[in-house]
Amino acid sequence: MELKVIDNKGKESGTVQFDEALVQTKASKTVLHEVVVSYLANQRMGTHSALTRSEVSGGGVKPWKQKHTGRARAGSTRSPLWRHGGMIFAIKPRDYRQDIPKQKRKLAFKMAVNSLLSENRLQVVEPVTIAESKTKNVAQVYRKWQTPTDSLYVVEKMDPKFLRASRNIKDVKVTTVESLNTYECMKARRIFMTPTAVEQLTARVKGSDL
Repeated sequence: MELKVIDNKGKESGTVQFDEALVQTKASKTVLHEVVVSYLANQRMGTHSALTRSEVSGGGVKPWKQKHTGRARAGSTRSPLWRHGGMIFAIKPRDYRQDIPKQKRKLAFKMAVNSLLSENRLQVVEPVTIAESKTKNVAQVYRKWQTPTDSLYVVEKMDPKFLRASRNIKDVKVTTVESLNTYECMKARRIFMTPTAVEQLTARVKGSDL
């Protein structure tokens, strides 16, 4: 499959080849849904946490002797029965992780890349070249590309200077081929990818690690 390449001025500058047969597979909504839900669940972090009696500060000394005080027996002032004491059955951080078989993740990724090609959402572009590391310079190139909201710019290697200049542009997210996943492919309205990144994507689809 031949993909057109546009430069930083939005003009066509050449073409690259992508072996469409590598990702030609019948789409399955069930598989895609399962992988995407798993990815989103794995991004969650359980942050709710209450303290048990062993974690509350204080209460290291027995408040009074065991017998002959006329009071109930007590071993610590941090008992759940006391004020400022610990909590019974305290809630702890929950693990939301959902494990998906590797072969299923590979299949879903191929389906997602195939949808990029079939829906014409993949655009090959030349690497962004800017004179100064300023946001306005990167935004100017994006305007030439006519990037819609929820776009993704995929590069072969992350340049810290470029990332710093582009991170304030909310409509376009920058990532690498290595980090590209099924969820991002399905979510992005359009993906812009450098020719070198296309080669890396081809090698990634051919390889065993997706």
